[in-house]
Amino acid sequence: GSSGTGKSFSVAKIIQALKAGLPVRELDDLRSNLDLPMDRLVPMLGISKATLHRRKNARRLDAAESDRVVRFARLLGRAATVMESLDAGRRWLSSRQVGLGGAVPLEYAETEVGAREVENLLGRIECGVYS
Repeated sequence: GSSGTGKSFSVAKIIQALKAGLPVRELDDLRSNLDLPMDRLVPMLGISKATLHRRKNARRLDAAESDRVVRFARLLGRAATVMESLDAGRRWLSSRQVGLGGAVPLEYAETEVGAREVENLLGRIECGVYS
Protein backbone atom coordinates (compact mmCIF):
# COMPACT_ATOMS: atom_id res chain seq x y z
CA GLY A 1 0.00 0.00 0.00
CA SER A 2 1.04 3.59 -0.55
CA SER A 3 1.78 5.72 2.49
CA GLY A 4 0.79 9.03 0.88
CA THR A 5 -0.48 11.65 3.29
CA GLY A 6 -3.05 12.85 0.77
CA LYS A 7 -4.26 16.41 0.54
CA SER A 8 -6.09 16.53 3.86
CA PHE A 9 -4.75 19.07 6.31
CA SER A 10 -4.70 17.89 9.88
CA VAL A 11 -6.09 20.24 12.49
CA ALA A 12 -2.64 20.31 14.11
CA LYS A 13 -1.14 21.57 10.84
CA ILE A 14 -3.76 24.30 10.57
CA ILE A 15 -3.15 25.38 14.17
CA GLN A 16 0.58 25.40 13.51
CA ALA A 17 0.09 27.55 10.42
CA LEU A 18 -2.10 29.98 12.36
CA LYS A 19 0.43 30.28 15.17
CA ALA A 20 3.16 31.03 12.65
CA GLY A 21 0.88 33.64 11.08
CA LEU A 22 -0.77 33.54 7.68
CA PRO A 23 0.81 35.26 4.69
CA VAL A 24 -0.64 38.73 4.13
CA ARG A 25 -1.95 37.57 0.73
CA GLU A 26 -4.61 35.57 2.62
CA LEU A 27 -5.92 38.89 3.88
CA ASP A 28 -5.88 40.24 0.31
CA ASP A 29 -7.79 37.18 -0.88
CA LEU A 30 -10.38 37.63 1.86
CA ARG A 31 -10.72 41.30 0.99
CA SER A 32 -11.35 40.58 -2.68
CA ASN A 33 -13.75 37.71 -1.90
CA LEU A 34 -15.74 39.95 0.44
CA ASP A 35 -15.44 42.80 -2.06
CA LEU A 36 -14.80 45.29 0.75
CA PRO A 37 -12.32 48.15 0.84
CA MET A 38 -9.35 47.26 3.04
CA ASP A 39 -10.08 50.19 5.39
CA ARG A 40 -13.51 48.69 6.12
CA LEU A 41 -12.29 45.14 6.52
CA VAL A 42 -9.24 45.58 8.75
CA PRO A 43 -11.02 47.23 11.72
CA MET A 44 -13.31 44.17 11.84
CA LEU A 45 -10.20 42.02 12.05
CA GLY A 46 -8.82 44.19 14.84
CA ILE A 47 -6.00 45.54 12.68
CA SER A 48 -5.09 49.22 12.72
CA LYS A 49 -3.65 51.07 9.71
CA ALA A 50 -0.21 51.17 11.33
CA THR A 51 -0.35 47.46 12.10
CA LEU A 52 -1.48 46.67 8.56
CA HIS A 53 1.52 48.59 7.25
CA ARG A 54 3.85 46.59 9.51
CA ARG A 55 2.20 43.30 8.50
CA LYS A 56 2.61 44.13 4.81
CA ASN A 57 6.31 44.74 5.36
CA ALA A 58 6.68 41.52 7.33
CA ARG A 59 4.35 39.80 4.83
CA ARG A 60 2.77 37.90 7.74
CA LEU A 61 -0.19 38.34 10.06
CA ASP A 62 0.07 37.47 13.72
CA ALA A 63 -1.74 34.46 15.23
CA ALA A 64 -4.84 36.35 16.40
CA GLU A 65 -5.24 38.16 13.08
CA SER A 66 -4.75 34.92 11.16
CA ASP A 67 -7.42 33.31 13.30
CA ARG A 68 -9.90 36.07 12.43
CA VAL A 69 -9.06 35.94 8.71
CA VAL A 70 -9.77 32.20 8.72
CA ARG A 71 -12.99 32.79 10.71
CA PHE A 72 -14.25 35.36 8.20
CA ALA A 73 -13.29 33.16 5.25
CA ARG A 74 -15.17 30.26 6.84
CA LEU A 75 -18.26 32.42 7.35
CA LEU A 76 -18.12 33.65 3.77
CA GLY A 77 -17.97 30.06 2.55
CA ARG A 78 -20.94 29.15 4.73
CA ALA A 79 -22.98 32.19 3.67
CA ALA A 80 -22.20 31.54 0.00
CA THR A 81 -23.40 27.95 0.37
CA VAL A 82 -26.62 28.89 2.18
CA MET A 83 -27.39 31.85 -0.11
CA GLU A 84 -26.38 29.77 -3.13
CA SER A 85 -23.85 32.23 -4.53
CA LEU A 86 -20.75 34.10 -3.44
CA ASP A 87 -22.41 37.38 -4.35
CA ALA A 88 -25.52 36.71 -2.29
CA GLY A 89 -23.46 35.41 0.62
CA ARG A 90 -21.28 38.49 0.55
CA ARG A 91 -24.32 40.80 0.47
CA TRP A 92 -25.90 38.93 3.37
CA LEU A 93 -22.75 39.22 5.50
CA SER A 94 -22.59 42.98 4.90
CA SER A 95 -26.27 43.73 5.57
CA ARG A 96 -28.12 44.21 8.83
CA GLN A 97 -29.86 41.00 9.93
CA VAL A 98 -33.01 40.90 12.05
CA GLY A 99 -31.86 37.52 13.39
CA LEU A 100 -28.84 39.27 14.94
CA GLY A 101 -30.87 42.09 16.41
CA GLY A 102 -30.18 44.30 13.42
CA ALA A 103 -26.42 43.78 13.53
CA VAL A 104 -24.21 43.28 10.47
CA PRO A 105 -22.90 39.67 10.49
CA LEU A 106 -19.32 40.67 9.64
CA GLU A 107 -19.20 43.12 12.54
CA TYR A 108 -20.83 40.53 14.80
CA ALA A 109 -18.16 38.00 13.81
CA GLU A 110 -15.34 40.05 15.32
CA THR A 111 -15.48 37.61 18.24
CA GLU A 112 -15.60 33.81 18.04
CA VAL A 113 -18.85 33.84 20.03
CA GLY A 114 -20.39 36.28 17.57
CA ALA A 115 -19.17 34.21 14.63
CA ARG A 116 -20.93 31.17 16.11
CA GLU A 117 -24.16 33.15 16.35
CA VAL A 118 -23.82 34.07 12.68
CA GLU A 119 -23.21 30.40 11.80
CA ASN A 120 -26.24 29.37 13.87
CA LEU A 121 -28.40 31.91 12.06
CA LEU A 122 -27.15 30.63 8.68
CA GLY A 123 -27.99 27.11 9.84
CA ARG A 124 -31.54 28.16 10.69
CA ILE A 125 -31.92 29.91 7.34
CA GLU A 126 -30.62 26.83 5.54
CA CYS A 127 -33.17 24.65 7.30
CA GLY A 128 -35.91 27.14 6.50
CA VAL A 129 -36.59 27.71 10.20
CA TYR A 130 -35.85 31.39 9.92
CA SER A 131 -35.90 33.74 6.97
